[in-house]
Parts: sequence; structure tokens; C-alpha cells
Amino acid sequence: MTRSACDPLYRRHRFLGEVIAHAVWLYFRFPLSLRIVEDILAARGIIVSHQTVRLWAEKFGRQFANDIRRRSAGRLGGKWYLDEVVITIGGKKHWLWRAVDQRGFVLDVLVQNHRDARAAKRLMRKLLKGQGSAPRVMITDKLRSYGAAKREIMPGVEHRSHKGLNNRAENSHQPIRRRARIMKRPKSPRQLQRFVSIHDPIANLFQIPRHDMLSHHYRQLRGAAMKMWSEIAHLQVV
Repeated sequence: MTRSACDPLYRRHRFLGEVIAHAVWLYFRFPLSLRIVEDILAARGIIVSHQTVRLWAEKFGRQFANDIRRRSAGRLGGKWYLDEVVITIGGKKHWLWRAVDQRGFVLDVLVQNHRDARAAKRLMRKLLKGQGSAPRVMITDKLRSYGAAKREIMPGVEHRSHKGLNNRAENSHQPIRRRARIMKRPKSPRQLQRFVSIHDPIANLFQIPRHDMLSHHYRQLRGAAMKMWSEIAHLQVV
């Protein structure tokens, strides 16, 4: 018997932990809709509605993401790339503020109504609280709000403001843009914030740095990621 079959994490759920964790992994690891995950499970003889998959994703995905954050605390890079992108929700513009480190790992994401210094300050305060320390250097685009916020929140940090230097942060928005199309646009800022707060830590876990993609370390790194996922999801065999 596997540990997940009787683990308290999955207590009072009709399906085994392996099924629940696999559904959550599919939904957040790949750009799949809830109905596609439902079909994939059905192909394996697991009949479950897409609404159940959504509930699993919200409940267990949040727990898994929080565990990943705890395990990665203090291990992410000291060079922060900050960027913001517009997201239209219900016909109204919102801004998705994002910070990544020099390896492309997402540090934090914040959905806000404005694109100004106040919004930049909120992101920086959230980053400092989550990371526990200030970065060595902060890299942003030419938006002046970053400079104004940095002078108040992190006055001693080096700030490089240049459009071409910020491609790493800009590229990190692409997975969420793809998911927004699949989700037929988020229904509310709260829904988007809830999704990205779960999606990005899980994406970090399975992100293998580009320079390792063709090396002999790739399989080891991928295996280590899957092993950690099994531990987080309580899937070890005993």
C-alpha cells in the first residue's frame, strides 16, 4: 500500500492520493484546461468531473505550492528582474506584476489595479517579506515607478533600468498569457491571483535551467524534481 492511500492529507476523499496529485500536477504543469484534464483521467478509467478537478487544484495545489515555497526559501537568486504586464479582466485593465531571479525562477507575482509607484511598493514589500532579504541588484524596464519605489523601500540596492536587460522578466509572463487564453480570460483579479500563486511555485520546481537542458545532468535534475513532488504530495511507497 502506498503512503498516500491512508495519508491524512487525503482523508475523506473518495479517490486515492495518487489520482488527486496526478490531476493537480497535470493542470499546473501543462497548459491544460480543466476539461482536458478530465478527459485524460477518463482515458485511464477515472471518471471525475472537471469541477472536482478544479476543487482539487485549489485545495491541494495551494498546499503543494506553500510546501515548495518553504523548501526553496533562501535558495533563490540575489538578482531580481521586475516587470509588469496588462491583463484585461471583465473589460477592465489590471496589471500583473512579476519578479524573477537570474535563473528565471519566479520570486513572486501580484495582481493590481494600477501601474504606479504605489503598486511597485506593494510588490517590493511582498518580495522582501517572502525572500527575507534584499537583492544585490534590481533590474527593471524604464517605468519610473520602480525607481521611486526602490528609493523608499530598498534605498541601498543597485538599480539598473534598461529595456533590453529586462527580457528575462518579460519572458516569464508567457506561460500565464497562454493559460489566460485557455481559461478564456480570468473571471476576476482574485481568481487570477489565486491561480498564479499556485502555478508559479510548481513551475519553479520543474524548471530546469536552460544551460542544463542538453547536459548529462538533465535526467538527474528532472528525477530530483519528480522525487520532491512525490514527497510534497505524500506519494512515497512504504
